[in-house]
Amino acid sequence: MHSNETRGMLLGLVGVAMFAMTLPMTRLAVAALDPVWLAFARAEGAALLAAIALLASRTKRPARRHWPALAATAGGVVLGFPLFSSIAMRHTDASHGAVITGLMPLATALIATRLAGERPSRGFWIAAIAGSLLVCAFALREGAGRIGAGDLAMLAAVVTGAAGYAWGGRLARELGGWQTIAWVLVFSAPVLALPTLWLSLRADFAGAGLPAWSGFLWVTVFSQFVGFFFWYGGMAIGGVARVSQVQLLQLFMTLVFAAWIGGERVDAWTWAVAATVVAIVAAGRRAPVKALSMAAR
Repeated sequence: MHSNETRGMLLGLVGVAMFAMTLPMTRLAVAALDPVWLAFARAEGAALLAAIALLASRTKRPARRHWPALAATAGGVVLGFPLFSSIAMRHTDASHGAVITGLMPLATALIATRLAGERPSRGFWIAAIAGSLLVCAFALREGAGRIGAGDLAMLAAVVTGAAGYAWGGRLARELGGWQTIAWVLVFSAPVLALPTLWLSLRADFAGAGLPAWSGFLWVTVFSQFVGFFFWYGGMAIGGVARVSQVQLLQLFMTLVFAAWIGGERVDAWTWAVAATVVAIVAAGRRAPVKALSMAAR
């Protein structure tokens, strides 16, 4: 048991390191590319890689009973988080958005416990509310007393992304880690094909230079596909609730990458809020969660 948890957390950590570069690389991309096109095109590009992997491995197709979970996962990690985070990076810095995504581990655990039919304790809810209030206070301070469009978009990204993580982590127990994200991408591809084509025909790519295309390449290959190999694989081995703890490190990693890649200045206040959010989320994760009996669900 402990060996599986360790392996799962190590796999999850590799995925988190890749995810940590998502906001800085997205910010590079949307400086010259339309954020909606970016969200759709990265999914279609990743779906092509997924289809190749599935064909090469001759992986069996998911059963019809898996389709609702595939759709729910796609709504979060293929459409929701990429779309809302791309829009947010047009309005705010990656370092600012990173603090808001500090709520992702707690949100993922919260949704996962509901999917598993568990009841979070009072301490869990206190931590969740405290973390949410702190993040809102941070957004208000940075926005001179008002919540900006970037803040709202990032909050939407957190909620949808957390739901996708939770559903995908549950599905990975049956389909396997990389198979889950691969099938999610392939199932999503036909739905996004026409919108992506339409946006591509209307887009102006003349002003997009190497930084923008580098950002697009990273979020397509690593953020949308390869990172999930390790993330869902780790969840399948070590459990959703346990492995999601390593995402606490993503906040700090993103701040470092934002300063390194985007040249953003991360002030002491942002670091302090980030550290406090991580501490609150960690406290919430330690709070007991009771499993409900089948009759009570």
